[in-house]
Amino acid sequence: MGLSEDRGSVYETSSNLSIGRHWRWGVTLVWLTIAAIVLFAKQSDIAALALGDTDDNMRLAQVRALLAGQGWFDLTQYRLAPPLGADIHWSRLVDLPIAGSILLLRPLLGPALAEQWAVALAPLPPLAVGLFALALAARRLVDPRAWPLALLVTLCAGAVTPMWMPLRIDHHGWQLALLAVALAGLADPRRRRGGVTSGLASALSLVIGLEMLVFLALTGAATALFWVRDRAEAPRIAGYGASLGGGSALGFLVFASAANRAPVCDALSPVWLSAMAAAGGLLVLLAVLRVADRRMRLALAAIAGVALAIGFASLWPACLARPEGVGDQLKSLWLDNVREAQPVYAKDWRAALALVALPLSGLAGYAIALGRNWRGERAIHWSAAAALALAGLILLLWQVRIGPAAQLLAIPGATALGWYLLPKLRASRHLLVRVGGTLAALALATGLYAAIPLALFPKPADPERAVRQAKAARCATRDALAPIAALPQATFLTPIDFAPRLIVMTRHRAIAGPYHRNGAAMLDVLLAFGGDAARARETVLRYDVDYVLLCPGLSEERVYGDSSASFFARLSAGDPPAWLEPVALPAGSPFRLWKVR
Repeated sequence: MGLSEDRGSVYETSSNLSIGRHWRWGVTLVWLTIAAIVLFAKQSDIAALALGDTDDNMRLAQVRALLAGQGWFDLTQYRLAPPLGADIHWSRLVDLPIAGSILLLRPLLGPALAEQWAVALAPLPPLAVGLFALALAARRLVDPRAWPLALLVTLCAGAVTPMWMPLRIDHHGWQLALLAVALAGLADPRRRRGGVTSGLASALSLVIGLEMLVFLALTGAATALFWVRDRAEAPRIAGYGASLGGGSALGFLVFASAANRAPVCDALSPVWLSAMAAAGGLLVLLAVLRVADRRMRLALAAIAGVALAIGFASLWPACLARPEGVGDQLKSLWLDNVREAQPVYAKDWRAALALVALPLSGLAGYAIALGRNWRGERAIHWSAAAALALAGLILLLWQVRIGPAAQLLAIPGATALGWYLLPKLRASRHLLVRVGGTLAALALATGLYAAIPLALFPKPADPERAVRQAKAARCATRDALAPIAALPQATFLTPIDFAPRLIVMTRHRAIAGPYHRNGAAMLDVLLAFGGDAARARETVLRYDVDYVLLCPGLSEERVYGDSSASFFARLSAGDPPAWLEPVALPAGSPFRLWKVR
């Protein structure tokens, strides 16, 4: 079945057998316990509506617009890029549970509290889905009793669990949960059920966004290779193909925005819908073919893959490049400076080690599992999971935003590593080996071994940066924003990273947030602050701006260059042009505010 092949294993006790049987109750208890702890710990942040990320703030702004009567298929954010608004490429799927929670809680708590608790509770369902899926994957791949170890590894995954914490309402938490479900489907010995599970999870993930597209494509390729290896896997690829194609079509009809019904490359649109429908149809076609020869099955699968690739390249050549589709100037000023879009080797070695420690442990565990199961019936399932994990580690060389997915995909392998090492160490006659070895094995399996070099070689203190970060954090608080919110509704020129927070906490409008379809407006903001006062004046007049607002300390400042003649530099030095009038703010305010004359 998995790694525990000897019936005399130290795991084989009545209590552990009970753990294997009652795993659903165990996972539920773990989830409820985590939920209670984090909700209690985050009470002050919940009360302050302390959404920590631009996407979290924009998600809430989108939900508010929906509840205020904006059309289901209209995802334009009209408080950005006035007067036409900014097109946001997301879908309503992630908005739905947040909006539903607000509506349910309003009669009980009132509008403000209902919203606060809705965004606090919204990440907990994907947390539950992720925990159950990872526990299930560990049960299927490693051992029915291995799920507690898998959950321990999950809770130690420093890039994964924050995505499921209260107030983290952007779409990444759901995408990680669905990736875990797709992985559990790959590991399912019941072929049709496993195929349908992976296919539906892939379709739902695509409805939300394309961030997991590479891993979903590898899931489909692995499913096809199952059939190549064994013709009895035909129900799996049939179930996968039908659910992928059908689920994508249904998701497109129900959730795709009006803008996404054009052939755009960055969301589930006719481009990717046609690709998923074709892929699903080809897999169903392969399933109905009665081909006994494995080499012929491989040839047919290869022909199907090549036909799919050629068809996509012929129909949608523009989508072979990066899906954001931003121009060279915006790429240079913005995208190349986004921290999560940088490769892992560009990071400080401490941050890189913290990110790759668990994936490395996972690959070690996958290697052990493959070595012990190479000729067994589970070899293909282990191979598929290992390939996904390896892809995750390799893709970190492209962008660190892959980190959460890379760590999640490593969890079954890391669980296998711990499951292999722990019984050997616990069976030792020496107390030091039993205790010290067990702790070392857990540290290795969870990736916590990285804490040793991090503690021995801490990052040198940077007091200046700490002060800047503290100032930037203060700008996001309700108290700091209160004087800004008290102003009559107006349009603000403010850095793009602050715009989503501004429109959530006030009635005001801004020019641009960090969303690539808003590229022209983003470029206007970046060039206004990075250029001279005349360039800024042109932007201010074109967007009918009422105020210019700065929050010193934002990381975005580094894109404005070092020129003392730039508009941003002049404002920072207290030397605004004559067409700006300073606005007095309360003592201690982190902001600098000017009214346009």
